[in-house]
Amino acid sequence: MTTTLVLLFVIGYALITLEHPIKINKTATALITGVVCWAVYALQSADVEPVVHHLSEHLTSTAEILFFLLGAMTVVELIDAHDGFTLITDRIASRNTRALLWIISLLTFFLSALLDNLTSSIVMVSVARKLVRDADQRRVIAGMIIIAANSGGAWSPIGDVTTTMLWIGGQITTANIIRELFLPSLVSLLVPLAALTFMYKADAQAATASAKQGISRPYVTRTARRERRIMLAIGLGGMLFVPIFKTVTHLPPYMGMMLVLGLIWVASEVLHSDKDDAERQKFTAAYALSRIDAPSILFFLGILLAVGSLEATGVLRSLAESLSQSVGNLDVIVLLIGMVSAVVDNVPIVAAAMGMYDLQTYPPDAKLWEFLAYCAGTGGSLLLIGSAAGVAVMGMERLAFGWYLRRISWLALIGYVAGAIVYLVEYELFR
Repeated sequence: MTTTLVLLFVIGYALITLEHPIKINKTATALITGVVCWAVYALQSADVEPVVHHLSEHLTSTAEILFFLLGAMTVVELIDAHDGFTLITDRIASRNTRALLWIISLLTFFLSALLDNLTSSIVMVSVARKLVRDADQRRVIAGMIIIAANSGGAWSPIGDVTTTMLWIGGQITTANIIRELFLPSLVSLLVPLAALTFMYKADAQAATASAKQGISRPYVTRTARRERRIMLAIGLGGMLFVPIFKTVTHLPPYMGMMLVLGLIWVASEVLHSDKDDAERQKFTAAYALSRIDAPSILFFLGILLAVGSLEATGVLRSLAESLSQSVGNLDVIVLLIGMVSAVVDNVPIVAAAMGMYDLQTYPPDAKLWEFLAYCAGTGGSLLLIGSAAGVAVMGMERLAFGWYLRRISWLALIGYVAGAIVYLVEYELFR
Protein backbone atom coordinates (compact mmCIF):
# COMPACT_ATOMS: atom_id res chain seq x y z
CA MET A 1 0.00 0.00 0.00
CA THR A 2 2.79 2.43 0.87
CA THR A 3 4.44 1.99 -2.51
CA THR A 4 1.11 2.54 -4.29
CA LEU A 5 0.41 5.74 -2.35
CA VAL A 6 3.86 7.17 -3.02
CA LEU A 7 3.56 6.28 -6.71
CA LEU A 8 0.12 7.94 -6.96
CA PHE A 9 1.39 11.06 -5.23
CA VAL A 10 4.45 11.30 -7.50
CA ILE A 11 2.31 10.84 -10.64
CA GLY A 12 -0.22 13.45 -9.43
CA TYR A 13 2.57 15.86 -8.53
CA ALA A 14 4.18 15.40 -11.94
CA LEU A 15 0.87 16.09 -13.71
CA ILE A 16 0.42 19.27 -11.63
CA THR A 17 3.83 20.54 -12.72
CA LEU A 18 2.96 19.73 -16.37
CA GLU A 19 -0.35 21.60 -16.23
CA HIS A 20 0.31 23.75 -19.29
CA PRO A 21 1.81 21.14 -21.65
CA ILE A 22 -0.94 18.57 -20.96
CA LYS A 23 -3.66 21.27 -20.74
CA ILE A 24 -5.29 19.79 -17.63
CA ASN A 25 -6.04 22.20 -14.80
CA LYS A 26 -3.89 21.59 -11.73
CA THR A 27 -6.91 21.88 -9.44
CA ALA A 28 -8.62 18.91 -11.07
CA THR A 29 -5.40 16.88 -10.84
CA ALA A 30 -4.87 17.78 -7.18
CA LEU A 31 -8.44 16.86 -6.21
CA ILE A 32 -8.26 13.52 -8.03
CA THR A 33 -4.86 12.75 -6.47
CA GLY A 34 -6.06 13.57 -2.96
CA VAL A 35 -9.26 11.51 -3.18
CA VAL A 36 -7.63 8.52 -4.93
CA CYS A 37 -4.86 8.36 -2.30
CA TRP A 38 -7.42 8.14 0.50
CA ALA A 39 -9.53 5.65 -1.50
CA VAL A 40 -6.50 3.35 -1.90
CA TYR A 41 -5.77 3.68 1.83
CA ALA A 42 -9.38 2.71 2.65
CA LEU A 43 -9.59 -0.18 0.15
CA GLN A 44 -6.35 -1.78 1.31
CA SER A 45 -7.14 -1.49 5.03
CA ALA A 46 -8.79 -4.37 6.87
CA ASP A 47 -10.84 -1.96 8.98
CA VAL A 48 -12.10 1.26 7.39
CA GLU A 49 -13.01 2.95 10.70
CA PRO A 50 -9.42 4.07 11.52
CA VAL A 51 -9.13 5.43 7.97
CA VAL A 52 -12.28 7.52 8.40
CA HIS A 53 -10.98 8.73 11.76
CA HIS A 54 -7.66 9.81 10.22
CA LEU A 55 -9.49 11.54 7.39
CA SER A 56 -11.67 13.44 9.87
CA GLU A 57 -8.60 14.63 11.76
CA HIS A 58 -6.88 15.84 8.61
CA LEU A 59 -10.05 17.45 7.29
CA THR A 60 -10.31 19.52 10.46
CA SER A 61 -6.81 20.97 10.09
CA THR A 62 -7.28 21.39 6.33
CA ALA A 63 -10.62 23.17 6.76
CA GLU A 64 -9.02 25.62 9.20
CA ILE A 65 -6.51 26.64 6.53
CA LEU A 66 -9.12 26.82 3.78
CA PHE A 67 -11.55 28.94 5.80
CA PHE A 68 -8.70 31.25 6.79
CA LEU A 69 -7.74 31.58 3.12
CA LEU A 70 -11.37 32.16 2.11
CA GLY A 71 -11.82 34.88 4.73
CA ALA A 72 -8.52 36.62 3.95
CA MET A 73 -9.20 36.65 0.20
CA THR A 74 -12.68 38.08 0.72
CA VAL A 75 -11.42 40.82 3.06
CA VAL A 76 -8.76 41.77 0.50
CA GLU A 77 -11.36 41.87 -2.30
CA LEU A 78 -13.61 44.16 -0.23
CA ILE A 79 -10.72 46.53 0.44
CA ASP A 80 -9.83 46.43 -3.25
CA ALA A 81 -13.44 47.12 -4.30
CA HIS A 82 -13.25 50.36 -2.32
CA ASP A 83 -9.79 51.17 -3.80
CA GLY A 84 -8.37 51.01 -0.29
CA PHE A 85 -4.95 49.91 -1.47
CA THR A 86 -4.52 53.18 -3.37
CA LEU A 87 -3.79 54.74 0.03
CA ILE A 88 -0.61 52.63 -0.04
CA THR A 89 0.17 52.68 -3.76
CA ASP A 90 -0.23 56.47 -4.04
CA ARG A 91 2.60 56.85 -1.53
CA ILE A 92 4.96 54.68 -3.56
CA ALA A 93 6.10 57.29 -6.03
CA SER A 94 8.99 55.41 -7.63
CA ARG A 95 8.73 54.04 -11.15
CA ASN A 96 12.18 52.47 -11.02
CA THR A 97 11.94 48.69 -11.18
CA ARG A 98 14.78 48.18 -8.71
CA ALA A 99 13.19 50.53 -6.18
CA LEU A 100 9.78 48.87 -6.54
CA LEU A 101 11.29 45.42 -5.96
CA TRP A 102 12.95 46.58 -2.75
CA ILE A 103 9.97 48.55 -1.44
CA ILE A 104 7.41 45.79 -2.08
CA SER A 105 9.70 42.99 -0.86
CA LEU A 106 10.62 44.72 2.41
CA LEU A 107 7.00 45.73 3.06
CA THR A 108 5.98 42.10 2.55
CA PHE A 109 8.77 40.86 4.85
CA PHE A 110 7.67 42.94 7.84
CA LEU A 111 3.95 42.64 7.12
CA SER A 112 4.31 38.85 7.07
CA ALA A 113 5.73 38.88 10.59
CA LEU A 114 2.84 41.01 11.83
CA LEU A 115 0.08 39.11 10.03
CA ASP A 116 1.19 35.82 8.47
CA ASN A 117 2.84 34.83 5.21
CA LEU A 118 -0.44 33.83 3.56
CA THR A 119 -2.36 37.02 4.35
CA SER A 120 0.57 39.34 3.63
CA SER A 121 1.19 37.73 0.23
CA ILE A 122 -2.48 38.20 -0.70
CA VAL A 123 -2.39 41.84 0.38
CA MET A 124 0.89 42.66 -1.37
CA VAL A 125 -0.08 40.99 -4.65
CA SER A 126 -3.18 43.19 -4.60
CA VAL A 127 -0.92 46.21 -4.05
CA ALA A 128 1.41 45.11 -6.87
CA ARG A 129 -1.56 44.84 -9.21
CA LYS A 130 -2.33 48.48 -8.56
CA LEU A 131 1.26 49.55 -9.13
CA VAL A 132 2.52 47.48 -12.08
CA ARG A 133 0.67 46.82 -15.32
CA ASP A 134 3.39 44.95 -17.22
CA ALA A 135 2.61 41.22 -16.82
CA ASP A 136 6.22 39.97 -16.85
CA GLN A 137 7.40 42.58 -14.34
CA ARG A 138 4.47 41.79 -12.07
CA ARG A 139 5.21 38.04 -12.20
CA VAL A 140 8.78 38.68 -11.07
CA ILE A 141 7.54 40.90 -8.25
CA ALA A 142 4.99 38.22 -7.31
CA GLY A 143 7.81 35.69 -7.10
CA MET A 144 9.74 37.98 -4.75
CA ILE A 145 6.59 38.48 -2.69
CA ILE A 146 6.51 34.71 -2.08
CA ILE A 147 10.15 34.70 -0.93
CA ALA A 148 9.65 37.80 1.24
CA ALA A 149 6.45 36.48 2.82
CA ASN A 150 8.01 33.14 3.76
CA SER A 151 11.20 34.78 5.04
CA GLY A 152 9.21 37.28 7.10
CA GLY A 153 6.99 34.57 8.54
CA ALA A 154 9.85 32.37 9.73
CA TRP A 155 11.09 34.65 12.54
CA SER A 156 7.68 35.43 14.03
CA PRO A 157 5.59 32.99 16.13
CA ILE A 158 2.48 34.09 14.22
CA GLY A 159 4.11 34.58 10.83
CA ASP A 160 4.17 31.00 9.56
CA VAL A 161 2.04 27.99 10.45
CA THR A 162 5.09 25.81 11.18
CA THR A 163 6.63 28.42 13.49
CA THR A 164 3.23 28.69 15.19
CA MET A 165 3.15 24.89 15.63
CA LEU A 166 6.55 24.93 17.32
CA TRP A 167 5.49 27.91 19.45
CA ILE A 168 2.26 26.27 20.60
CA GLY A 169 4.07 22.96 21.17
CA GLY A 170 6.54 24.62 23.54
CA GLN A 171 9.61 24.03 21.35
CA ILE A 172 10.31 27.77 20.93
CA THR A 173 9.55 30.97 22.84
CA THR A 174 8.51 34.31 21.37
CA ALA A 175 11.41 36.60 22.31
CA ASN A 176 14.07 34.01 21.53
CA ILE A 177 12.81 33.04 18.09
CA ILE A 178 12.55 36.69 17.05
CA ARG A 179 16.07 37.43 18.31
CA GLU A 180 17.72 34.35 16.78
CA LEU A 181 15.97 34.14 13.41
CA PHE A 182 15.49 37.78 12.41
CA LEU A 183 18.92 38.20 10.80
CA PRO A 184 19.00 34.81 8.99
CA SER A 185 15.48 35.40 7.68
CA LEU A 186 16.36 38.90 6.50
CA VAL A 187 19.47 37.56 4.72
CA SER A 188 17.34 34.90 2.99
CA LEU A 189 15.44 37.79 1.38
CA LEU A 190 18.26 40.29 0.82
CA VAL A 191 20.51 37.85 -1.06
CA PRO A 192 17.98 36.97 -3.81
CA LEU A 193 16.78 40.57 -3.85
CA ALA A 194 20.32 41.82 -4.46
CA ALA A 195 20.90 39.20 -7.17
CA LEU A 196 17.68 40.15 -8.93
CA THR A 197 18.49 43.86 -8.65
CA PHE A 198 21.63 43.42 -10.75
CA MET A 199 19.53 41.84 -13.51
CA TYR A 200 17.78 45.16 -14.13
CA LYS A 201 19.39 48.28 -15.50
CA ALA A 202 19.77 51.11 -13.02
CA ASP A 203 17.31 53.26 -14.97
CA ALA A 204 14.82 50.48 -15.80
CA GLN A 205 11.28 51.78 -15.49
CA ALA A 206 8.27 49.75 -14.42
CA ALA A 207 5.12 50.04 -16.52
CA THR A 208 2.90 51.47 -13.80
CA ALA A 209 -0.62 52.80 -14.20
CA SER A 210 0.36 56.27 -13.05
CA ALA A 211 3.40 56.28 -15.32
CA LYS A 212 1.44 56.38 -18.54
CA GLN A 213 1.63 59.75 -20.16
CA GLY A 214 -1.53 61.71 -20.37
CA ILE A 215 -3.23 59.79 -17.58
CA SER A 216 -3.73 61.50 -14.25
CA ARG A 217 -5.28 60.20 -11.10
CA PRO A 218 -9.07 60.48 -11.13
CA TYR A 219 -10.77 62.89 -8.78
CA VAL A 220 -11.95 61.23 -5.59
CA THR A 221 -14.74 62.72 -3.49
CA ARG A 222 -14.34 63.28 0.22
CA THR A 223 -16.90 60.53 0.93
CA ALA A 224 -15.02 58.02 -1.23
CA ARG A 225 -11.73 58.85 0.50
CA ARG A 226 -13.38 58.32 3.87
CA GLU A 227 -14.77 54.96 2.75
CA ARG A 228 -11.30 53.91 1.54
CA ARG A 229 -9.72 54.77 4.86
CA ILE A 230 -12.43 53.00 6.86
CA MET A 231 -12.29 49.79 4.82
CA LEU A 232 -8.48 49.68 4.80
CA ALA A 233 -8.33 50.33 8.54
CA ILE A 234 -10.91 47.65 9.35
CA GLY A 235 -9.38 45.13 6.94
CA LEU A 236 -5.69 45.47 7.83
CA GLY A 237 -6.40 46.31 11.45
CA GLY A 238 -8.63 43.26 11.70
CA MET A 239 -5.94 41.02 10.23
CA LEU A 240 -3.48 42.37 12.80
CA PHE A 241 -6.07 41.52 15.45
CA VAL A 242 -6.32 37.86 14.35
CA PRO A 243 -3.20 36.65 16.22
CA ILE A 244 -4.26 38.64 19.30
CA PHE A 245 -7.70 36.99 19.13
CA LYS A 246 -6.02 33.58 18.89
CA THR A 247 -3.74 34.29 21.86
CA VAL A 248 -6.58 35.53 24.07
CA THR A 249 -9.25 32.96 23.16
CA HIS A 250 -7.01 30.02 22.12
CA LEU A 251 -9.34 29.47 19.19
CA PRO A 252 -7.95 28.61 15.72
CA PRO A 253 -6.88 31.59 13.56
CA TYR A 254 -9.71 31.09 11.06
CA MET A 255 -12.21 32.04 13.79
CA GLY A 256 -10.56 35.43 14.14
CA MET A 257 -10.53 35.84 10.36
CA MET A 258 -14.24 35.02 10.18
CA LEU A 259 -14.87 37.71 12.82
CA VAL A 260 -12.91 40.23 10.75
CA LEU A 261 -14.87 39.23 7.64
CA GLY A 262 -18.14 39.73 9.52
CA LEU A 263 -17.09 43.17 10.76
CA ILE A 264 -15.90 44.44 7.37
CA TRP A 265 -19.06 42.97 5.82
CA VAL A 266 -21.20 45.02 8.23
CA ALA A 267 -19.08 48.11 7.53
CA SER A 268 -19.60 47.76 3.77
CA GLU A 269 -23.36 47.41 4.27
CA VAL A 270 -23.54 50.48 6.52
CA LEU A 271 -21.35 52.67 4.30
CA HIS A 272 -23.52 52.05 1.23
CA SER A 273 -26.93 51.72 2.87
CA ASP A 274 -28.19 54.85 1.12
CA LYS A 275 -27.37 53.57 -2.39
CA ASP A 276 -29.71 51.58 -4.61
CA ASP A 277 -29.07 47.87 -5.19
CA ALA A 278 -27.37 48.31 -8.57
CA GLU A 279 -24.98 50.97 -7.28
CA ARG A 280 -23.99 49.13 -4.11
CA GLN A 281 -23.62 45.72 -5.77
CA LYS A 282 -19.86 45.94 -6.41
CA PHE A 283 -19.22 46.97 -2.80
CA THR A 284 -20.98 43.98 -1.23
CA ALA A 285 -19.31 40.95 0.33
CA ALA A 286 -21.39 38.70 -1.91
CA TYR A 287 -19.76 40.30 -4.94
CA ALA A 288 -16.32 40.00 -3.32
CA LEU A 289 -16.95 36.30 -2.71
CA SER A 290 -17.74 35.86 -6.39
CA ARG A 291 -14.38 37.38 -7.31
CA ILE A 292 -12.08 35.29 -5.10
CA ASP A 293 -10.06 32.53 -6.73
CA ALA A 294 -12.06 29.44 -5.73
CA PRO A 295 -9.96 27.05 -7.89
CA SER A 296 -6.83 27.86 -5.88
CA ILE A 297 -8.70 27.03 -2.66
CA LEU A 298 -9.81 23.69 -4.10
CA PHE A 299 -6.27 23.06 -5.32
CA PHE A 300 -5.03 23.61 -1.79
CA LEU A 301 -7.67 21.12 -0.57
CA GLY A 302 -6.49 18.46 -3.01
CA ILE A 303 -2.81 18.91 -2.14
CA LEU A 304 -3.44 18.77 1.61
CA LEU A 305 -5.64 15.68 1.23
CA ALA A 306 -2.90 13.89 -0.71
CA VAL A 307 -0.20 14.84 1.81
CA GLY A 308 -2.53 13.89 4.65
CA SER A 309 -2.82 10.35 3.31
CA LEU A 310 0.98 10.05 3.33
CA GLU A 311 1.12 11.27 6.91
CA ALA A 312 -1.72 9.02 8.09
CA THR A 313 -0.04 5.92 6.65
CA GLY A 314 3.30 6.77 8.24
CA VAL A 315 5.15 7.51 4.99
CA LEU A 316 6.35 10.93 6.14
CA ARG A 317 7.46 9.63 9.54
CA SER A 318 9.39 6.83 7.84
CA LEU A 319 11.06 9.43 5.63
CA ALA A 320 12.12 11.46 8.65
CA GLU A 321 13.46 8.36 10.43
CA SER A 322 15.38 7.21 7.37
CA LEU A 323 17.01 10.64 7.20
CA SER A 324 18.20 10.25 10.80
CA GLN A 325 19.69 6.84 10.07
CA SER A 326 21.32 7.66 6.74
CA VAL A 327 22.53 11.22 7.36
CA GLY A 328 23.12 11.46 11.10
CA ASN A 329 24.09 15.16 11.27
CA LEU A 330 21.10 17.10 12.61
CA ASP A 331 21.99 20.35 10.82
CA VAL A 332 22.07 18.58 7.46
CA ILE A 333 18.83 16.74 8.27
CA VAL A 334 17.05 19.99 9.08
CA LEU A 335 18.38 21.58 5.87
CA LEU A 336 17.00 18.61 3.93
CA ILE A 337 13.67 18.86 5.78
CA GLY A 338 13.42 22.46 4.60
CA MET A 339 14.00 21.36 1.00
CA VAL A 340 11.52 18.49 1.30
CA SER A 341 8.94 20.95 2.62
CA ALA A 342 9.03 22.65 -0.79
CA VAL A 343 7.88 19.40 -2.42
CA VAL A 344 5.26 18.40 0.11
CA ASP A 345 3.52 20.51 2.73
CA ASN A 346 5.76 21.77 5.52
CA VAL A 347 3.10 21.23 8.19
CA PRO A 348 3.18 17.39 8.28
CA ILE A 349 6.96 17.43 7.83
CA VAL A 350 7.38 19.62 10.92
CA ALA A 351 4.74 17.59 12.77
CA ALA A 352 6.72 14.42 12.03
CA ALA A 353 9.94 16.07 13.22
CA MET A 354 8.23 17.21 16.43
CA GLY A 355 7.22 13.60 17.01
CA MET A 356 10.71 12.24 16.37
CA TYR A 357 12.60 14.54 18.73
CA ASP A 358 11.29 15.00 22.27
CA LEU A 359 11.55 18.01 24.57
CA GLN A 360 13.52 16.05 27.17
CA THR A 361 16.40 15.52 24.73
CA TYR A 362 15.98 18.86 22.95
CA PRO A 363 14.54 21.44 25.40
CA PRO A 364 12.72 24.63 24.38
CA ASP A 365 14.80 27.01 22.23
CA ALA A 366 17.32 24.28 21.40
CA LYS A 367 19.28 24.69 18.18
CA LEU A 368 17.21 21.96 16.51
CA TRP A 369 13.90 23.79 16.97
CA GLU A 370 15.22 27.21 15.94
CA PHE A 371 16.88 25.88 12.81
CA LEU A 372 13.79 23.81 11.99
CA ALA A 373 11.62 26.93 12.22
CA TYR A 374 13.92 28.75 9.79
CA CYS A 375 14.30 25.92 7.28
CA ALA A 376 10.65 24.85 7.23
CA GLY A 377 9.53 28.47 6.92
CA THR A 378 11.88 29.64 4.17
CA GLY A 379 12.33 26.30 2.39
CA GLY A 380 8.80 26.50 1.02
CA SER A 381 9.92 29.25 -1.35
CA LEU A 382 12.05 26.83 -3.37
CA LEU A 383 9.01 25.65 -5.34
CA LEU A 384 5.79 27.43 -6.24
CA ILE A 385 3.53 25.00 -4.38
CA GLY A 386 5.88 24.67 -1.41
CA SER A 387 4.00 27.13 0.79
CA ALA A 388 0.55 28.57 1.40
CA ALA A 389 1.85 31.93 0.17
CA GLY A 390 3.04 30.35 -3.05
CA VAL A 391 -0.27 28.61 -3.68
CA ALA A 392 -2.22 31.81 -3.05
CA VAL A 393 -0.01 33.93 -5.31
CA MET A 394 -0.06 31.23 -7.99
CA GLY A 395 -3.83 31.41 -8.08
CA MET A 396 -4.03 35.20 -7.98
CA GLU A 397 -1.34 35.88 -10.64
CA ARG A 398 -1.74 32.66 -12.68
CA LEU A 399 1.92 31.79 -12.20
CA ALA A 400 3.12 28.65 -13.97
CA PHE A 401 5.13 26.06 -12.04
CA GLY A 402 7.79 25.87 -14.79
CA TRP A 403 8.18 29.65 -14.99
CA TYR A 404 8.74 29.88 -11.24
CA LEU A 405 11.23 27.02 -11.37
CA ARG A 406 13.28 28.78 -14.06
CA ARG A 407 13.07 32.37 -12.83
CA ILE A 408 12.62 32.35 -9.04
CA SER A 409 13.59 28.97 -7.53
CA TRP A 410 17.35 29.53 -7.90
CA LEU A 411 17.01 32.90 -6.19
CA ALA A 412 15.09 31.31 -3.33
CA LEU A 413 17.75 28.57 -3.05
CA ILE A 414 20.71 30.95 -2.70
CA GLY A 415 18.75 32.96 -0.12
CA TYR A 416 17.81 29.78 1.77
CA VAL A 417 21.43 28.60 1.93
CA ALA A 418 22.78 32.07 2.80
CA GLY A 419 20.33 32.48 5.67
CA ALA A 420 21.15 28.99 6.97
CA ILE A 421 24.87 29.78 6.95
CA VAL A 422 24.22 33.03 8.82
CA TYR A 423 22.22 31.17 11.49
CA LEU A 424 24.88 28.46 11.94
CA VAL A 425 27.72 31.00 12.15
CA GLU A 426 25.68 33.17 14.51
CA TYR A 427 25.01 30.15 16.73
CA GLU A 428 28.69 29.14 16.90
CA LEU A 429 29.90 32.67 17.63
CA PHE A 430 27.37 33.80 20.21
CA ARG A 431 25.95 30.62 21.75
